[in-house]
Amino acid sequence: MVPMRRVAIIGGGAWGLALAAAAARAGSDVVVQSRRDLGESASRGIRVVRTVAEAARHARLIVIAAPSSVCRSVARVLGDYVDGSHYVMHGVRGLEGENLETISDIIRHETPVKRTGALGGPALAHDLMDGRPSVLVTGSRFPEVNEAVMAAFSSSMLRVYSTLDLRGLEWASALAGCLTLAVGYAQALQMSAGLIAAFITRSIDEASRIAAVACGKDTTLLGLAGYGDMLASIAQSERPEILVGAALGRGLSRDDAINAGGLHIEALDLIPRVADWAEVRGVRAPIFRALAQSVMKGEPTDMIVHELMTLPLSIRI
Repeated sequence: MVPMRRVAIIGGGAWGLALAAAAARAGSDVVVQSRRDLGESASRGIRVVRTVAEAARHARLIVIAAPSSVCRSVARVLGDYVDGSHYVMHGVRGLEGENLETISDIIRHETPVKRTGALGGPALAHDLMDGRPSVLVTGSRFPEVNEAVMAAFSSSMLRVYSTLDLRGLEWASALAGCLTLAVGYAQALQMSAGLIAAFITRSIDEASRIAAVACGKDTTLLGLAGYGDMLASIAQSERPEILVGAALGRGLSRDDAINAGGLHIEALDLIPRVADWAEVRGVRAPIFRALAQSVMKGEPTDMIVHELMTLPLSIRI
């Protein structure tokens, strides 16, 4: 008999509920902390608790599933109820502030927990919720954290891979989310498959340089959390970033594009911050700069095509 695994999810949004459903499907004892009534949104086998204290008492393995803009306040509250025995993960594609602080750094700053980690990869919320075959990546500097996540979430419908490059995984997830929005934008412009493939290849090369300057491993961008995530996005027509990017490509306003996505999209606010961050540090990031100027500000759409077609050829292809 395998002992019952316990997991607590902080956040009752679509992504939090999807992660909870995946853990429950793997046989884990799961609670979701949410202050709102989730009703039938919570799957069978998932219990809802109202307070962070209840969630921390339930499990050593805690996963924060909230927008990056509120993660610091969530971690600050959580810090009163956890200790060094807890593992605190997050499933957030964002980076905080102008300095692009990772969510795991925020957790370490705001709580006594040192064994932190992140979830990334090409899995979508509705696929996890419906039990479709999916893939996730768990990242932590501590092997025991990755092992706990793999035990708690792995099932016949969910394969969980691991990496010790936590920082690389966090940056890969954030940057791939931004670039996936651009894939949706390119699809709306009816760019050829070959041009989109070139865009993805050159984007990953650019993102790997950015991640390396942020002290992650550039090779992490070549795995599931980077390349894999973006390749999957080509066929993920219902992915929120794809929907928002396509809406922008059709000329919709930012607000209308957000409504088209249906979920909170970290990339919308992150793209210009990444472009500025790279410029300050002397990292050449023409694709992110073009995205910030043409896609996010509604300037002529040919700018991103121009950037793609005029980049130097001395990149990995």
